[in-house]
Amino acid sequence: MSTTQPIKNKKALLKFKHYYLEVKPNKRNYLLVIMGLNTACRIGDLLNLRWNDVYCKSSGHFKAHITLTERKTGKENIIALNPAIIHSLEINYTGQETDSYIFTSSHTPKKHLSRSQAYRIIRHAAETVGIEGTISCHSLRKTFGYHAWKQGVPPAMLMNIYNHSSYQITARYLSIGQDDKDAVFMNINL
Repeated sequence: MSTTQPIKNKKALLKFKHYYLEVKPNKRNYLLVIMGLNTACRIGDLLNLRWNDVYCKSSGHFKAHITLTERKTGKENIIALNPAIIHSLEINYTGQETDSYIFTSSHTPKKHLSRSQAYRIIRHAAETVGIEGTISCHSLRKTFGYHAWKQGVPPAMLMNIYNHSSYQITARYLSIGQDDKDAVFMNINL
């Protein structure tokens, strides 16, 4: 079994990000991709989000943060909602009951999207835009970390964001390859 990979190529990532917005429009699937890439949440935690986790009906505004208890670790995580997430939430929110799931199943609107359907949504977009390798829902989480690291976010901060218990786990998430090592050597050039 292959290890899930992050999407490292920025052009491919851009195509992937916009697939459900421009190529095969589906606002829910677009939101799933955007939130997965920008929150570093596990898919199970994303699928369990409800509108009241992100939207305050009394003020009529989206919240600045999501506060959730991670299902896998039991740890609380507070995640800032960046402009990309807010924009994708805005195009999806149509006054639904705030206790309903954000990612509802097409077949059973009172239930959230299944993990297997989320996987098919991610795989379909990745395959269609030509991304090779093992891409799954977890790729969204890993892609967040890889690009944060490339932008200079210290691995210790990523370890904290991911709620990892060791640096070795975070290092594996970053999927640092020979091309990344080569870039360091080429850029030092003393």
